[in-house]
Amino acid sequence: MQNSKRVIYFFALIKFIIPFVFINAAFELHRDEYLYLADADHLAWGYIEMPPMLAVLGAISKLFGSSFYAVYFWSSLFGTMTIILVGKIVMELKGSTYAVFIACLAFLCSGFLRMNILFMPNFLDAFFWTLSVYFLIKLINTNHKKYLYYLGICFGLGMLSKYTMAFFIVAFLISFILTANRKWLQSKHFYFAMLLALIIVSPNFYWQYNHHFPVLHHMQMLQDYQLQYLSRVEFLVNQIIMFLSSFYIWMLALWFLFLKKEGKKYISIGIIYLSVILLLLGFKGKYYYAASIYPALLAIGSIYLEKIISSHTIKMAHWAIPVFMLMITVFVFPVAIPFMSPQKLDAFYKAVHAEKAGVLNWEEKKNNPLPQDFADMLGWKEMAEKTAKVYHQLPDSVRQKTMVYGNNYGEAAALAFYRKQFNLPEIYSDDASFAFWLPDTFNYTYFLFATYNMSDRTDSFFYHFKKTEIKDSVTQKYAREYKAKIILYSFPDDTAKAIAERNIKELKAKYNLHPILN
Repeated sequence: MQNSKRVIYFFALIKFIIPFVFINAAFELHRDEYLYLADADHLAWGYIEMPPMLAVLGAISKLFGSSFYAVYFWSSLFGTMTIILVGKIVMELKGSTYAVFIACLAFLCSGFLRMNILFMPNFLDAFFWTLSVYFLIKLINTNHKKYLYYLGICFGLGMLSKYTMAFFIVAFLISFILTANRKWLQSKHFYFAMLLALIIVSPNFYWQYNHHFPVLHHMQMLQDYQLQYLSRVEFLVNQIIMFLSSFYIWMLALWFLFLKKEGKKYISIGIIYLSVILLLLGFKGKYYYAASIYPALLAIGSIYLEKIISSHTIKMAHWAIPVFMLMITVFVFPVAIPFMSPQKLDAFYKAVHAEKAGVLNWEEKKNNPLPQDFADMLGWKEMAEKTAKVYHQLPDSVRQKTMVYGNNYGEAAALAFYRKQFNLPEIYSDDASFAFWLPDTFNYTYFLFATYNMSDRTDSFFYHFKKTEIKDSVTQKYAREYKAKIILYSFPDDTAKAIAERNIKELKAKYNLHPILN
């Protein structure tokens, strides 16, 4: 047992330090991370794009200055706790030290290598799903009702972290109905535990109700612009690609759970997995929505893998399997973590013809020099610095009448992040949760606009300014925001004011926002 613990903490340490050691200094925060940190400046029980948990963590980071280390501390911490849980699941199932080693290595070398370096809800999702499976195993092994309450707490906190926890909860209920665990459905403690989960998440439910369920608007937007174009075949293929070095381990877990006598005791975990996959296929969810179920399967599969190796005395496999996982990880590492400068990564991708693997293919289905996530980590400080330069070149009397605005949430959130550093005023946008923070009236003479796309011809607001000047642009050629413009619109007429206030009023009505609340 002591050896197993040493292995777990060894991998936990490696997991924790990865983002601090390997992310190249040329890269900044991701556009989504800037948004979540902007949410942290307006703490609430919910946001259009997510529940409140990540914003709370972001607010804590901001107490320490929002440095690189303060922001990435959380993804490192929860990634570390998840790998500890993977090891703990192996130990709970009486797995050997070698099984602990394989399970932790498999998790370390999986798609979570990338997911756990970013300040996004995915790391919270993976942690609470894995913790829920751990408590489910403890419930099965001990028949102690306290684990029902622990599960209820996990469900509640998981829902406050990412709404995909709902897929796990539904799958969990299905597994209880279909297995011997249904005995708990006759216990009052099961319903008290589920009530506890509802109590924990109820403030967010009330917030959703009070604002006309923004999550539904967000889901509809995803459906209209992303999900409807996703392929179910690609979804299934990506379940393997996410765990390219260890897919056979989670497959062995399913074999063990469904077909082996000693595994059927925990068959509910297999049913949860299949239910999650079927639900996501039905809703055409993104492939990585299912990622959080795999850490537990890697733990279970590692135990069965070790049994196979031991029973067949395949001594070479003991070292061949970890070597194989490390070789695959070295192969995928350049597209998992931006560990070199953009220029060197570009040269490397060209040398190995990375475009043939599709890793340079962005949402618009065109190849680019860097993976989309890496390009989303460049150019933001340049944009903020140039916007501030334009702003501070204006006379004092003009600056007081200038609205600084980001066209999309990435632009607005990056400007908000660097606002204090560059002495900018409040940043506004109508995208994502920025819609909640718009003023009710438009009383500005100047409109300083950061945008990747020039104003839409159908947006008549921009045609009611007397003067339009393109002041600067983003020159970081590897950035997704490359060539984004910084535009100063001056002297709007009364129609511009009317259009702006009408649009703000309609947007706030959509989310049941009243002037008295702002």
